[in-house]
Amino acid sequence: MLILNLGCGSKTSDHPNVVNIDWSIMLRVRCNPWLRPFARILINGDRFARYNKLSSNLIVHDITKRLPFTDNSVDAVYHSHVLEHFDRNKAHEFLKEQLRVLRSGGIVRVVVPDFERSCRNYLDHILLCERNPAAIDEHDGFVTPLLEMSVQREAFGSSQQKPLRRTVENLLLGDARQRGQTHQWMYDRFNLLSLLRSVGFNNIRYEKYDRSMIHDWHHYGLDLDQSGKEYKPGSLYVEATA
Repeated sequence: MLILNLGCGSKTSDHPNVVNIDWSIMLRVRCNPWLRPFARILINGDRFARYNKLSSNLIVHDITKRLPFTDNSVDAVYHSHVLEHFDRNKAHEFLKEQLRVLRSGGIVRVVVPDFERSCRNYLDHILLCERNPAAIDEHDGFVTPLLEMSVQREAFGSSQQKPLRRTVENLLLGDARQRGQTHQWMYDRFNLLSLLRSVGFNNIRYEKYDRSMIHDWHHYGLDLDQSGKEYKPGSLYVEATA
Protein backbone atom coordinates (compact mmCIF):
# COMPACT_ATOMS: atom_id res chain seq x y z
CA MET A 1 0.00 0.00 0.00
CA LEU A 2 1.38 3.39 -1.03
CA ILE A 3 -0.42 6.55 0.09
CA LEU A 4 0.61 10.07 -0.94
CA ASN A 5 -0.08 12.82 1.60
CA LEU A 6 0.02 15.88 -0.66
CA GLY A 7 0.54 19.38 0.70
CA CYS A 8 1.10 17.91 4.13
CA GLY A 9 2.67 20.97 5.78
CA SER A 10 3.56 19.89 9.31
CA LYS A 11 0.75 17.30 9.44
CA THR A 12 2.68 14.18 8.52
CA SER A 13 2.21 10.48 9.15
CA ASP A 14 5.11 8.25 10.18
CA HIS A 15 3.36 5.13 8.90
CA PRO A 16 5.65 3.35 6.38
CA ASN A 17 2.85 3.23 3.80
CA VAL A 18 2.65 7.03 3.66
CA VAL A 19 4.86 9.44 1.72
CA ASN A 20 4.44 13.03 2.96
CA ILE A 21 4.98 15.58 0.19
CA ASP A 22 5.21 19.36 0.35
CA TRP A 23 7.28 22.39 -0.65
CA SER A 24 7.11 24.15 2.71
CA ILE A 25 10.08 25.79 4.41
CA MET A 26 9.83 23.23 7.21
CA LEU A 27 10.30 20.28 4.87
CA ARG A 28 12.99 22.00 2.87
CA VAL A 29 15.02 22.62 6.01
CA ARG A 30 14.40 19.12 7.36
CA CYS A 31 15.48 17.43 4.12
CA ASN A 32 18.50 19.65 3.42
CA PRO A 33 21.66 18.56 5.28
CA TRP A 34 23.15 22.03 4.85
CA LEU A 35 20.17 23.84 6.32
CA ARG A 36 19.28 21.32 9.03
CA PRO A 37 21.96 22.52 11.52
CA PHE A 38 20.42 26.01 11.35
CA ALA A 39 16.85 24.84 11.93
CA ARG A 40 16.64 26.44 15.38
CA ILE A 41 17.52 29.81 13.85
CA LEU A 42 15.35 29.53 10.76
CA ILE A 43 12.31 28.07 12.53
CA ASN A 44 11.26 29.33 15.94
CA GLY A 45 8.56 29.10 18.57
CA ASP A 46 5.61 26.78 18.00
CA ARG A 47 6.79 26.16 14.46
CA PHE A 48 9.99 24.58 15.75
CA ALA A 49 7.94 22.21 17.91
CA ARG A 50 6.00 21.14 14.81
CA TYR A 51 9.27 20.83 12.90
CA ASN A 52 10.59 18.37 15.49
CA LYS A 53 7.47 16.22 15.07
CA LEU A 54 7.86 15.84 11.31
CA SER A 55 8.09 12.27 10.10
CA SER A 56 11.17 11.07 8.25
CA ASN A 57 9.28 9.76 5.21
CA LEU A 58 9.30 13.10 3.39
CA ILE A 59 9.64 14.29 -0.19
CA VAL A 60 10.25 17.96 -0.93
CA HIS A 61 8.27 18.68 -4.08
CA ASP A 62 6.10 21.45 -5.51
CA ILE A 63 2.71 19.75 -5.78
CA THR A 64 1.61 22.21 -8.47
CA LYS A 65 4.06 20.35 -10.74
CA ARG A 66 4.05 16.80 -12.11
CA LEU A 67 4.22 14.30 -9.25
CA PRO A 68 7.45 12.26 -9.06
CA PHE A 69 5.66 8.93 -9.48
CA THR A 70 5.01 6.78 -12.52
CA ASP A 71 1.59 6.11 -14.01
CA ASN A 72 -0.63 3.64 -12.13
CA SER A 73 1.84 3.27 -9.25
CA VAL A 74 -0.03 4.64 -6.21
CA ASP A 75 -2.80 3.05 -4.16
CA ALA A 76 -4.26 6.21 -2.59
CA VAL A 77 -3.83 9.97 -2.67
CA TYR A 78 -4.85 12.17 0.25
CA HIS A 79 -4.88 15.92 0.71
CA SER A 80 -6.53 18.02 3.39
CA HIS A 81 -7.35 21.73 3.09
CA VAL A 82 -5.20 21.97 -0.02
CA LEU A 83 -7.56 22.01 -3.02
CA GLU A 84 -9.17 25.32 -2.07
CA HIS A 85 -5.77 27.03 -2.37
CA PHE A 86 -5.63 26.29 -6.12
CA ASP A 87 -7.08 28.62 -8.71
CA ARG A 88 -10.20 27.07 -10.22
CA ASN A 89 -8.52 26.38 -13.56
CA LYS A 90 -5.59 24.69 -11.76
CA ALA A 91 -7.69 22.48 -9.49
CA HIS A 92 -8.71 20.29 -12.44
CA GLU A 93 -5.05 19.83 -13.45
CA PHE A 94 -4.07 19.04 -9.86
CA LEU A 95 -6.65 16.26 -9.61
CA LYS A 96 -5.90 15.00 -13.12
CA GLU A 97 -2.28 14.43 -12.07
CA GLN A 98 -3.50 12.37 -9.14
CA LEU A 99 -5.63 10.29 -11.49
CA ARG A 100 -2.50 9.64 -13.55
CA VAL A 101 -0.47 8.17 -10.68
CA LEU A 102 -3.32 6.15 -9.15
CA ARG A 103 -3.64 2.53 -10.10
CA SER A 104 -6.99 1.36 -11.46
CA GLY A 105 -9.36 1.30 -8.50
CA GLY A 106 -7.03 3.49 -6.45
CA ILE A 107 -8.62 6.00 -4.07
CA VAL A 108 -8.40 9.77 -3.83
CA ARG A 109 -9.49 11.28 -0.51
CA VAL A 110 -10.16 15.03 -0.62
CA VAL A 111 -10.73 17.05 2.54
CA VAL A 112 -11.81 20.69 2.20
CA PRO A 113 -13.53 23.29 4.37
CA ASP A 114 -17.26 22.64 4.05
CA PHE A 115 -18.58 25.80 2.43
CA GLU A 116 -22.18 24.68 2.76
CA ARG A 117 -21.83 24.22 6.52
CA SER A 118 -20.21 27.62 6.91
CA CYS A 119 -23.00 29.24 4.91
CA ARG A 120 -25.70 27.49 6.94
CA ASN A 121 -24.03 28.57 10.19
CA TYR A 122 -23.87 32.14 8.90
CA LEU A 123 -27.54 32.19 7.90
CA ASP A 124 -28.57 30.60 11.21
CA HIS A 125 -26.72 33.34 13.04
CA ILE A 126 -28.48 35.98 10.94
CA LEU A 127 -31.77 34.62 12.31
CA LEU A 128 -30.36 34.58 15.83
CA CYS A 129 -29.29 38.23 15.52
CA GLU A 130 -32.80 39.15 14.40
CA ARG A 131 -34.26 37.50 17.50
CA ASN A 132 -31.53 38.51 19.93
CA PRO A 133 -29.62 41.76 19.25
CA ALA A 134 -27.08 40.76 21.92
CA ALA A 135 -25.72 38.22 19.42
CA ILE A 136 -24.79 40.89 16.88
CA ASP A 137 -21.36 41.53 18.38
CA GLU A 138 -20.46 37.88 17.74
CA HIS A 139 -21.63 37.90 14.13
CA ASP A 140 -18.25 38.56 12.53
CA GLY A 141 -17.18 35.19 13.86
CA PHE A 142 -19.61 33.62 11.37
CA VAL A 143 -18.39 35.77 8.49
CA THR A 144 -14.79 34.77 9.18
CA PRO A 145 -15.00 31.15 7.86
CA LEU A 146 -16.49 32.46 4.61
CA LEU A 147 -14.03 35.23 3.80
CA GLU A 148 -10.99 35.48 6.04
CA MET A 149 -8.70 33.08 4.16
CA SER A 150 -9.62 34.67 0.83
CA VAL A 151 -8.79 38.25 1.78
CA GLN A 152 -5.82 37.90 4.13
CA ARG A 153 -2.69 39.68 2.96
CA GLU A 154 -0.05 38.53 5.41
CA ALA A 155 0.73 34.89 6.17
CA PHE A 156 -0.57 34.05 9.63
CA GLY A 157 2.69 32.52 10.86
CA SER A 158 4.70 35.60 9.97
CA SER A 159 2.13 37.93 11.52
CA GLN A 160 2.82 36.32 14.90
CA GLN A 161 6.58 36.95 14.81
CA LYS A 162 8.61 39.75 16.37
CA PRO A 163 9.02 42.83 14.12
CA LEU A 164 12.45 42.03 12.65
CA ARG A 165 11.71 38.37 11.83
CA ARG A 166 8.27 39.35 10.58
CA THR A 167 9.76 41.88 8.16
CA VAL A 168 12.44 39.49 6.92
CA GLU A 169 9.98 36.62 6.37
CA ASN A 170 7.60 38.83 4.43
CA LEU A 171 10.44 40.17 2.26
CA LEU A 172 11.91 36.74 1.53
CA LEU A 173 8.76 34.62 1.31
CA GLY A 174 6.15 37.10 0.11
CA ASP A 175 2.59 37.66 1.23
CA ALA A 176 -0.08 35.05 1.96
CA ARG A 177 -1.12 34.65 -1.67
CA GLN A 178 2.47 34.29 -2.89
CA ARG A 179 2.94 31.52 -0.33
CA GLY A 180 -0.23 29.76 -1.49
CA GLN A 181 -2.04 30.32 1.80
CA THR A 182 -5.14 32.12 0.55
CA HIS A 183 -8.33 30.39 -0.56
CA GLN A 184 -8.92 30.70 -4.30
CA TRP A 185 -12.23 28.82 -4.36
CA MET A 186 -14.56 27.03 -1.95
CA TYR A 187 -16.28 23.66 -2.22
CA ASP A 188 -19.48 22.01 -1.12
CA ARG A 189 -20.81 18.50 -1.73
CA PHE A 190 -22.09 19.44 -5.18
CA ASN A 191 -19.32 21.39 -6.92
CA LEU A 192 -16.64 19.05 -5.54
CA LEU A 193 -18.58 16.06 -6.87
CA SER A 194 -18.87 17.78 -10.25
CA LEU A 195 -15.15 18.56 -10.32
CA LEU A 196 -14.11 15.00 -9.48
CA ARG A 197 -16.49 13.62 -12.08
CA SER A 198 -15.17 15.99 -14.75
CA VAL A 199 -11.61 14.80 -14.07
CA GLY A 200 -12.62 11.17 -14.61
CA PHE A 201 -13.03 9.80 -11.07
CA ASN A 202 -15.76 7.27 -10.32
CA ASN A 203 -17.73 5.98 -7.33
CA ILE A 204 -17.75 9.37 -5.63
CA ARG A 205 -18.97 9.20 -2.04
CA TYR A 206 -19.06 11.30 1.12
CA GLU A 207 -17.18 10.04 4.14
CA LYS A 208 -16.44 11.05 7.72
CA TYR A 209 -13.12 11.87 9.33
CA ASP A 210 -12.86 8.37 10.83
CA ARG A 211 -14.26 6.40 7.88
CA SER A 212 -12.71 5.68 4.51
CA MET A 213 -12.50 3.25 1.62
CA ILE A 214 -8.75 3.24 2.29
CA HIS A 215 -8.01 0.05 4.23
CA ASP A 216 -7.09 0.55 7.91
CA TRP A 217 -7.54 4.31 7.55
CA HIS A 218 -7.42 4.91 11.32
CA HIS A 219 -3.83 3.57 11.43
CA TYR A 220 -2.52 6.54 9.44
CA GLY A 221 -3.80 9.28 11.75
CA LEU A 222 -4.08 11.85 9.00
CA ASP A 223 -7.53 13.14 9.95
CA LEU A 224 -6.92 12.83 13.69
CA ASP A 225 -5.30 15.19 16.16
CA GLN A 226 -2.95 14.03 18.91
CA SER A 227 -5.86 13.14 21.17
CA GLY A 228 -7.53 11.02 18.48
CA LYS A 229 -10.27 13.54 17.71
CA GLU A 230 -11.15 15.11 14.37
CA TYR A 231 -8.19 17.19 13.20
CA LYS A 232 -10.15 19.66 11.05
CA PRO A 233 -13.74 20.01 12.34
CA GLY A 234 -16.09 21.57 9.82
CA SER A 235 -14.55 19.72 6.90
CA LEU A 236 -16.12 17.95 3.96
CA TYR A 237 -14.67 14.48 3.28
CA VAL A 238 -15.08 13.09 -0.23
CA GLU A 239 -13.56 9.98 -1.81
CA ALA A 240 -13.55 8.58 -5.32
CA THR A 241 -11.84 5.83 -7.29
CA ALA A 242 -9.65 5.96 -10.38
